[in-house]
Amino acid sequence: MTLFEALQQRRGRVLFVCLGNSCRSQTAEAFAKAYGNDVIEAASATGDLPSFDLSAFDLIVNLSEYGVPATDTMVLKLPLPDLVMQAEDAHREVRDKIEAFVRFLVDHFRVAREWSTVNPLYSERCAVAMSSR
Repeated sequence: MTLFEALQQRRGRVLFVCLGNSCRSQTAEAFAKAYGNDVIEAASATGDLPSFDLSAFDLIVNLSEYGVPATDTMVLKLPLPDLVMQAEDAHREVRDKIEAFVRFLVDHFRVAREWSTVNPLYSERCAVAMSSR
């Protein structure tokens, strides 16, 4: 099932990952729950990534400078600096980038969910034809 198809039926399962320190992924999870709880089921992970079943998620958002283990799940990388020992301004700047990205993601998830009901060009027959490609 594609992410688009999943969003037609349920909230998208998104895992925010930050392997260097915990504040980036937890911040993204909090913004996703605050702004998009209707379309996103958010979780966050730090160094405990191996304890997650990555295939259970529709999307993984990597907020760190490190890679994630190989997975069939779609991975978006938004590399943000590790904030350990950084000034308060650096924290604010990263927070603002995370917030803007999460709002962008929420908006796109909402559009995908509404696509079949508001788009006069959409049809079930078309969706089936596109999924067979």
